[in-house]
Amino acid sequence: MNNFIVIVLDGVGIGELPDADKYGDRGSNTLANMAEYVGGLNLPNLQKSGLGNIDSIKGVDPVGKPLASFGKMNEVSVGKDSTTGHWELGGLHINKEFPLYPEGFPKSIVDEFIKETGVKGILGNIPASGTEIIERLGEEHLKTSYPIVYTSADSVFQIAAHEEIIPLERLYEICEIARNKVLTGDNAVARVIARPFIGKPGKFTRTTNRKDFSLDPFGYTILDYLYHNNINTIAIGKINDLFNYRGIKTGYKTKSNAEGMDKLLRISSEAVSSFIFVNLVDFDVYYGHRNDPEGFARALKEFDNFLPSLLDKMDTSDRLIITADHGNDPTTPSTDHSREYVPLLFYSKEEPPRNLGVRNTFADVAQTIAHFFKVNNDLKGTSFLYG
Repeated sequence: MNNFIVIVLDGVGIGELPDADKYGDRGSNTLANMAEYVGGLNLPNLQKSGLGNIDSIKGVDPVGKPLASFGKMNEVSVGKDSTTGHWELGGLHINKEFPLYPEGFPKSIVDEFIKETGVKGILGNIPASGTEIIERLGEEHLKTSYPIVYTSADSVFQIAAHEEIIPLERLYEICEIARNKVLTGDNAVARVIARPFIGKPGKFTRTTNRKDFSLDPFGYTILDYLYHNNINTIAIGKINDLFNYRGIKTGYKTKSNAEGMDKLLRISSEAVSSFIFVNLVDFDVYYGHRNDPEGFARALKEFDNFLPSLLDKMDTSDRLIITADHGNDPTTPSTDHSREYVPLLFYSKEEPPRNLGVRNTFADVAQTIAHFFKVNNDLKGTSFLYG
């Protein structure tokens, strides 16, 4: 049906990049280290596709005749967050890292935030895990009504609030003000994120009403080029937020990998001559950031179980790329993203599988998509499509 599908396994890296030491990530290898930790991964379908041909992964041996072309990709852009990784997959190179606040936000930003939003004050203002900070400050938030502001190793300004204290509409309004009036210029973080939660002290839980307020990509991405050439663009999951909905004709929000896989299966059966861009975020959010290699391995197994049903839906005119946006090694002391190569599996029933080697940039994905749809562009990267 002439569809091109890209699935991003969020956080599933495959070995430290040459400059990993600059980011404190020496020794990181999300797939290989996790496989060692759990005593070997059981991923028969990804193994048949050639995942074990990319790097040594315990339990995932190389195969003589893989179903897919295989390789790995180097990140040229500065940084290791989801926005940077996805924008490079989309054909851009980011030469300046988004601002980071490892010590919390300076007084000037906090004061401007309070002034513009009209809140009485804030709690937190530290880098923290989202679940940890609501446990620590949630009760005080209930008493004061102050929003909880925090960041992470990513370029994010996160605002947590109990849905009964700051209703969703008001929380979203606060985030939008922060995005458009406070976090601009040199302080233009990649994302402002609403993080609502519910419950009582000791039993707080985050809800699925998270909402991201992102920057527009600084240049045209593959989504823009396709959209303006009247090629159908479909985004599933986090893709919508990361590209700030630009260049996307139809977007689907998802709350889990399972929901994303279900939507992809349905859409791939219905769409014609479409680019379908999918992010499966559970690997990163629930397992990488929480240093849970066993959970990470289970999530990969669930994706592996799903893969044959997708391949069965594809015909000879379809193409599929499975890759990632960065690493998030759950076996290291850090709970942050890791600066890693990302795996590359390129499936086609028409093209013979081959070793794609080490690609110079994630942007090769964008050029391959452009080549497939015959769209002229000024994106970075080199196509690995035959013909």
